Amino acid sequence: MGKKGAGATRGRSLARPTRALTTGSRLVCTDNTGAKELEIISVLEYKGVRRRYPKAGVGDMIVASVKKGRPDIRKKVVNAVIVRQKKEYRRVSGIRIKFEDNAAVITGLDGVPKGTEIRGPVAKEAIEKWVRLSSAAKIVV
Repeated sequence: MGKKGAGATRGRSLARPTRALTTGSRLVCTDNTGAKELEIISVLEYKGVRRRYPKAGVGDMIVASVKKGRPDIRKKVVNAVIVRQKKEYRRVSGIRIKFEDNAAVITGLDGVPKGTEIRGPVAKEAIEKWVRLSSAAKIVV
């Protein structure tokens, strides 16, 4: 077992936000990698029921296809972490959070963001689960 925080990018969050985004959902790419829009292909670590669409929520890592963006990054399959969702979810403190769009950040499999900045707010649940996102995030809600 490795040292805590020594390269490990996964943390634990008490909140389990509502999973509102299914495969095929379109997300805004909110980093500066050159991608503009992503489409969810699959959800990593999703344990589902037969014939049920895989769902993802804030803090989940997904496999996505780049639908709009710079020509060199379009049609690529990438890993991403969801940082905002329109569907309202409840925190442990009792408050309810929702954002005005569905957004994700392109990352590696280890959760390190490919871009250097994240535009707009990032949910606290995503930061708690993927600690390395905090270095690129300007606003944490």
